[in-house]
Amino acid sequence: MIQTDIIIIGAGPCGLFTVFEAGLLKLRCHLIDALPQPGGQCSEIYPKKPIFDIPACPEVLAGDLIDRLMEQISPFNPGFTLGERAEFIEKDEQGQFIVKSSGGTVHRAPVIAIAAGLGCFEPRKPPVPGLVDFEGSGVEYIIKDPAMYKGKHVVISGGGDSALDWALYLADGVAESVTLVHRRDSFRAHPDSVQKVLDLSARGGMKLLTHAEVVGVSGAAGNLDGLTVKLKTQGELALAADHWIPLFGLSPKLGPIADWNLNISKNAIEVDTFDYSTNVDGIYAIGDINTYPGKLKLILCGFHEATLMVQSAFKRIHPDKKNVLKYTTVNGVNAF
Repeated sequence: MIQTDIIIIGAGPCGLFTVFEAGLLKLRCHLIDALPQPGGQCSEIYPKKPIFDIPACPEVLAGDLIDRLMEQISPFNPGFTLGERAEFIEKDEQGQFIVKSSGGTVHRAPVIAIAAGLGCFEPRKPPVPGLVDFEGSGVEYIIKDPAMYKGKHVVISGGGDSALDWALYLADGVAESVTLVHRRDSFRAHPDSVQKVLDLSARGGMKLLTHAEVVGVSGAAGNLDGLTVKLKTQGELALAADHWIPLFGLSPKLGPIADWNLNISKNAIEVDTFDYSTNVDGIYAIGDINTYPGKLKLILCGFHEATLMVQSAFKRIHPDKKNVLKYTTVNGVNAF
């Protein structure tokens, strides 16, 4: 069992910044996220999308913002349970919360901070017959371990940053071959990535099929060995494939949080703006997952919410201690 002061559900920007603010108060944090790496949407969906409204950063790429947040919280040594979704919540006899995640990991803390963004993200699956038969045995929607594609024939579908970035990564000495399939000849990715894909394809380092989509899967004993690709002007093409990775983005769903007896309005958790507490004592919600009059779904607003939330969490965790606000410009940032 993992014991900590604050269980943070969601490792996006707001969840990560909570670690920093909690660390200043000597509170330990452990983060749970269904995605295989920290960063939420910033890492998974648009790592190369520029963000312009972070104070003192005229422009920062989403992925770079996550890197900086991870550097900022490193002195406080947070724990992570990644690739697992927070499923069940209950209180023990001491009044502490027990959170069990989908991988069977058990967490315990007196405070929970829900920073789950728009909720649990589920992959957008293409409507291909028989697809479900190969999920986990050749069809993956999230790349958790790039090493598993070593020496394999890999097909990636999609035209966004995630699809192009992974295609370039796997084509660089990891996979035996990489084919990128996209429905159009224009991409939603960063221009630099698009040019790299076009250049690599021209040199024969990967195969690029545009105006195309995967319409069929095949294999034996539940293991994928081939795909059928429909081309706009050339009919159908058979491709040998050990892995197919459709990267069409993630669809947000509230998930198990909807069953935690929280007050919910339009798929968001209602909170008190005094400290962003929910109707369940000891559970807070910050960032895009919460709602209140005047709510703005901005990262910088989530940072503000996290700052006030941990002040309240400190009082709950240490009711007999007095917390005096100390400026980091005076005291610096001190690890535990």
